[in-house]
Amino acid sequence: MAYTTIDDPSAYFQTALYTGNGGTQSITNNGNSDLQPDWIWIKSRNEAEHHNLVDSVRGNTKVVYSSLTGVEDTTSIQVTSFASDGFALGSGTNTNKNTITYAAWQWKAGTSFSNDASSTSVGSIDSAGSVSTAAGFSIISYTGTGANATIAHGLGVAPSMIITKSRGTTNNWGIYNKNLGNTNAVFLNLTNASDAASTYWNNTSPTSSVFSVGSAAGTNPSATMIAYCFAEKKGYSKFGSYTGNGNANGTFVYTGFKPAFFLLKNSSSAGSWVLVDAKRPGFNVINDSLNTNNANVENTATVCDFTSNGVKLRTNADHMNGSYTFIFMAFAENPFVTSTGVPAMAR
Repeated sequence: MAYTTIDDPSAYFQTALYTGNGGTQSITNNGNSDLQPDWIWIKSRNEAEHHNLVDSVRGNTKVVYSSLTGVEDTTSIQVTSFASDGFALGSGTNTNKNTITYAAWQWKAGTSFSNDASSTSVGSIDSAGSVSTAAGFSIISYTGTGANATIAHGLGVAPSMIITKSRGTTNNWGIYNKNLGNTNAVFLNLTNASDAASTYWNNTSPTSSVFSVGSAAGTNPSATMIAYCFAEKKGYSKFGSYTGNGNANGTFVYTGFKPAFFLLKNSSSAGSWVLVDAKRPGFNVINDSLNTNNANVENTATVCDFTSNGVKLRTNADHMNGSYTFIFMAFAENPFVTSTGVPAMAR
C-alpha cells in the first residue's frame, strides 16, 4: 500500500498571504493545484482584528469569529465570492483594510452532502453540507435540539477532531479531539484547559457515520449550528496530542509530513491557542504566530521548526511546550513520502 493517497496537499489545503487595499481584490492561490475553497479563515497580521471564518455551506456573506462567542454576522463587504483558485474580497476592514497584511487558510470539501435522519435512520438530527472523503473534511450544518442527539458527518470514517459553533446564539466554540476523548471539550475562543462533562459529546465517540452531542450550549443548543469535521489522512493531516518538556530544545511532534499548518493548545492548563504556518515567515525558525482566541497582532516569539516529518518545538513557554499535555491539528505541505516513493525535504 502506498504511504499516502494525497501526493499534492495543495489540492485540499493552502495558505495565502496578502496585503489589503481598502477596495476590492481577488486572492489567488499558488499551490501546485488549483483550490476553490469551501472554508476560509482570515486573520489580520499587523492590526488587531478578530478572526473571520466563512464557508460555502453557510455562504460567503455569513461570518463567525473564532475569537468571539457572538452570533453569526451577515456582511457583503468581506469575502464576496469563492473563486476557482481563491476568493474575492470587498472593502471590509476585517479582511481588506488598506496596507494591512493578512493570512488566509483555506480548505476544500466540494461534494454536496445531505442526510434526512428519519429516512436514512442515520443520526437523529437532519444534516447537510459539503464533504471530501478523500481529504477527510466535511462542513456540516444542523439545527440543535438541546437534548442528546446524533448527526451524520459524511466522512465514512470516524472524525478525529470536530469544531462546532452556534450560528444563532451567543456561545463558546466546542472542540472534540480524539486524544481528549468523548468526556472533554476545549474551546477555540478561550484559554481554558479542557473541561469534562457528558453534555458536550454525550460521552460517546464519533463513529464512521455520526457524531454525538449532548445538551451543552457549545455543541447542541436549540439553534442552527455549523460543524467542521476532520478525519486523519496519512501524509496529509494529523490530529493528536503531545507532552511538552519545558525546555527550549523542545518536544518533537511526529506528523508523517512536512507541515503547512499547525495549531496547538495546552489542554491541561490555561493558555492561548497558537497557530503557525509554513509561509509565516517561510523558513525555520518559525517565530510568527497568531492566537485563535484573541484579536491580537502577530506574535514574534520563537515557536518551532517544521521538518520533513513533523514539528520541533523551540520554546519552553508553558502555553506551547510546558510540562503539560497539548492537543494539535496539522495539515501537510508535502507528505513524508509520496505514493511513488519520493521523500519530502526539510525546509
